[in-house]
Amino acid sequence: MTQTDSYASDSAQTAGRVDRIAQDALLLGRDVAEVAGALDALEKHIDAQMRLLRDAQSSAETVQDANARVMDGAERVSRSADVTLDLVEGTVAQLRETSTHAQTIAAWVRAAIARMEEINATLIKVQAENAEIKSVSKQVNILAINAKIEAARAGDSGKGFAVVAEAINELSHKTAAAADGIGTAVGGLSASVGALHDEAGAISNDAEAVLTGAAGTDTALGRMVEGLKMTRGAVSDITARAGEVNTANATFAPAFQRMADSMSSTSTEVHQAAEKTQALILAGETIVQEAVELGGATTDDTFIRAAQEAATEIAQIFEQAISSGKITTGKLFDSRYAPIAGTDPEQVMAPFTEFTDAVLPEVQERMLTLSPDIVFCAAVDRNGYLPTHNLKFSQPQSADPVWNAANCRNRRIFNDRVGLRAGQSTAPFLLQIYRRDMGGGEFALMKDLSAPIFVAGRHWGGLRLAYRM
Repeated sequence: MTQTDSYASDSAQTAGRVDRIAQDALLLGRDVAEVAGALDALEKHIDAQMRLLRDAQSSAETVQDANARVMDGAERVSRSADVTLDLVEGTVAQLRETSTHAQTIAAWVRAAIARMEEINATLIKVQAENAEIKSVSKQVNILAINAKIEAARAGDSGKGFAVVAEAINELSHKTAAAADGIGTAVGGLSASVGALHDEAGAISNDAEAVLTGAAGTDTALGRMVEGLKMTRGAVSDITARAGEVNTANATFAPAFQRMADSMSSTSTEVHQAAEKTQALILAGETIVQEAVELGGATTDDTFIRAAQEAATEIAQIFEQAISSGKITTGKLFDSRYAPIAGTDPEQVMAPFTEFTDAVLPEVQERMLTLSPDIVFCAAVDRNGYLPTHNLKFSQPQSADPVWNAANCRNRRIFNDRVGLRAGQSTAPFLLQIYRRDMGGGEFALMKDLSAPIFVAGRHWGGLRLAYRM
């Protein structure tokens, strides 16, 4: 074998090794991207669990606080029930003593009424007898008058009889007067006794009402006493159960804290692993770029050349537009973004957005025809702002934010790791592997190939070409 043949053989072997390095780096990038995606999902799950755990801790603390308030309230209710029970029992005792007095009064009044009725009957008899006396006195008076007449007829012999007749007549008048006085007195006394009888009857009725009301009140207070005793028992039960809850909460708190400490430690480790994985991704991407620059062949060669050519074409379009006065350099590089009202997710306008809407679709739509694996092609500025997207991703927004996120991706800032690096990289090309969220928990491995866009030597951004692996 000649030296030339040996050199050719070594070159072929080196090229083969570079090709394999490039391919292995792509496979490594794919696997690391899968791991990174899994770590990212795991980190999100851990964060969600941490939030749930914190909510649970907060709920447990709320329960503990509420339980403490329940115990405090139960103790106050118990003390109040004891005081109220003492008062009610004292009231019951007083009421029963009052009822005894009322019963004594009622009995005395009933006896007085009976005696008054007896007095009234006696007075009636007295009035009857007095009437008889008056009648007799009238008859005596008539007899006395007749005697005086007869004595007058008898002359001197009748003088003694006349004196007697006159005395009898005077007695009859006094008896009649006394009978009238007795009748008047008895009548007044009878009226007084009748009034006393009526008053005593009213007092008797009031006493009976007091007795009846006292009996009802006694019954009601008895039920109240029983209710208070039951309340005190229920409050004691509540206090006991609240104590059990308090004990359980005291057990939960350390357990929650241990879980939180463990999950926090795990979250930190996962986050560190994710950061290291990102470093691996960057290393793999760098290896691919260097291998391709060394002449290594990959399945991405066609896409790389196409993206670089399209980026150059866009740069020329921008430069020609500045030369012709269609846009100024200052406006093209102006990164003041004005939010579009009512958009969700938020869309923004840049001073150059209307210009890119007019010139970019021709290049970007043509790039979609290179392969059915291409998902999108769009230029972004240095901040990840994507002013003009492919037509299929530039739909007018609806009222559904989820639909908008998938179909209205123009005029949005994609400052995630992939989007920001694509806009800021000044390398001849940048090949990134990432998991794209397809919605519904589904992810697809994607390659994001970008080439820088320089306008008159000034870095404007990059052209992103995304395609399936």
